[in-house]
Amino acid sequence: MNTQTHTSEPVTIIGGGIIGMFTAYVLRRAGCEVSLLERGDVGQESSWAGGGILSPLYPWRYPDPVNALACWSQDHYPDWIGDIRELSGIDPELEPSGMLVLDPDQQPEAQDWAARFRREVCALDPAGVHALEPALAADTGAGLWLPFVSQVRNPRLVKALRGALSALEVPVREHCEVTACVCDESGGRVTAVATTGGEIPVQVLVVAGGAWTGRLLAATGWSLPIEPVRGQMLLLRAEPGQLRHMVLASGHYLIPRRDGRILAGSTLEYTGFDKTTTPEAEDELLRFATALVPDLARAPVEHHWAGLRPGSPHGIPAIGRHPVLRNLYINTGHFRNGVVMGPASARLLGDLLLGGEPILPPVDYDPEKIG
Repeated sequence: MNTQTHTSEPVTIIGGGIIGMFTAYVLRRAGCEVSLLERGDVGQESSWAGGGILSPLYPWRYPDPVNALACWSQDHYPDWIGDIRELSGIDPELEPSGMLVLDPDQQPEAQDWAARFRREVCALDPAGVHALEPALAADTGAGLWLPFVSQVRNPRLVKALRGALSALEVPVREHCEVTACVCDESGGRVTAVATTGGEIPVQVLVVAGGAWTGRLLAATGWSLPIEPVRGQMLLLRAEPGQLRHMVLASGHYLIPRRDGRILAGSTLEYTGFDKTTTPEAEDELLRFATALVPDLARAPVEHHWAGLRPGSPHGIPAIGRHPVLRNLYINTGHFRNGVVMGPASARLLGDLLLGGEPILPPVDYDPEKIG
């Protein structure tokens, strides 16, 4: 990581999810004075709730700017995880488990995408699919094998990032909800943020508030089309080795963890800020899991939860400077792919804020273009 660039102005980050914490990590590693404000407990919204797949689902269906961020992150995740693990003493369980896609009709698009982004995608016949994953139902057909796809365990990554920031002496204020930005008389700069604990002066402000970003930016007189999208998940208590790889089929997935537990996810629901779980979603995810892996009918449901993703048009995040407030930067709108796009998004934001050479074309993520 580049640690040579410095800024004399302290940076305040709003949002203690994976995006906000990765951004704090990048800026602090670059020598910045950084602090972070979080409305609740760090990492307990969509960052905690997701599956941790280090790839967009069906990446060939996504616009190139999403894939560019994802591929950069995939290439750098091992080094970043190593540093974060060393700083925090917590292992986020980065696992190169690969992903099996049981939608063979996707093969032409997948192969074209793989050639352009230099990723390996292998077509498997039914015998190859069962050789790779014997636990699948007997009638499972052909599939696509993506060996480059890894996973992390979200709750452990959240804890590791929090520990790394502590080791880097980044102040984190939890239960400190920002309600508005306070601007100077000209309206060209943010001078402070109003919070539930009082007003806090700022020099440079980064908004990484996930699904809540739209509300906060609206108070500046300009907003982004960011909306909460509910996703429900199940955790099944299976046996270690019962499922070897991540499996994706018909928009749902199974993710095996090191300890044998298996995540089944996820739903896609436009229900506002409602995080209520529903029996209908539990039934849907259980039917999917047991149809794909019949032995999971004996695995009890250990947990059922929901999270709110920061939905954005086409899944492309907004990364860059506010169109009016010149000391306010934005890093938000990652929809379903915050974990896999997190490192690249944080690095790109750092490049823009510190004046470095951008790792990717900034115009693709320009907040005005996204908005």
